[in-house]
Amino acid sequence: MRALFLLLPLALAATTAEAAPLRDLCSQRPGLGTPACTVDPGHLQIEAALGDWTLDRQPDTRTDTIVSGDVQARYGLTDTLEARIGWTAFGHERIRDRASGTVSRESGIGDVTVGMKRNLANPDGSGFSAALLPFASLPVGRSPAGAGDWGAGLLVPLTYQISDAFQIEFTPEIDAAVDQDRHGRHLAYSGVIGIAETFGQTLMASLEYQRLRDNDPSGRVTTQLAGVSMAWHPQERVQFDVGSNIGLDHASPDVQIYFGVTRKF
Repeated sequence: MRALFLLLPLALAATTAEAAPLRDLCSQRPGLGTPACTVDPGHLQIEAALGDWTLDRQPDTRTDTIVSGDVQARYGLTDTLEARIGWTAFGHERIRDRASGTVSRESGIGDVTVGMKRNLANPDGSGFSAALLPFASLPVGRSPAGAGDWGAGLLVPLTYQISDAFQIEFTPEIDAAVDQDRHGRHLAYSGVIGIAETFGQTLMASLEYQRLRDNDPSGRVTTQLAGVSMAWHPQERVQFDVGSNIGLDHASPDVQIYFGVTRKF
């Protein structure tokens, strides 16, 4: 509820701000990477994960995680700067012991994430575009969706539009990630590289690869994911998306399937 109240000033500002020339929709959904473009000044954009299921099978356990209502609001402050706030409304985790068959379940709301994205070149995402995106997570949620302590990080999204149909992306990230025991922080860093193709004016598909190094005190691990996603634009300010990520090693989750929607106001 606190996160919803924090969104109200952005919604009010979006209805009272002077309308600016409308850019193409710049959604962070779908996919593993982050676009370098920013939301138009004076516009509010809501991005929501309507459904998200992840399966992680390990030698002794099977974990199913469901997330719903993972909402992010982005508001354009200037031509090159946007503010953002995100909150996960519901997370559910089911763990089954593969030897005994014992099942444990846990549900809870997630943390609030706040950040600012500053575009350094071509805020509409055309040509070569680059941005800086520092963020922080506030521990208002509870397990499994909440991390238990504050965290922070920095993304440096980079995109290059090869042609009207093709775009390549690279998103390096470094984090002060929350420890697995929910107290304290450690170093984690990752990189996402991908390519997106646009079909006509309404459909886009992307292929991505992510490698992540997590130096948690309980055990350092490197994970690798491959992702495929599609986005459909039935209207200029609306996008529906669907995607899937596949684990490429034993340390990674086996599969993730998700779908969501983006709306600009």
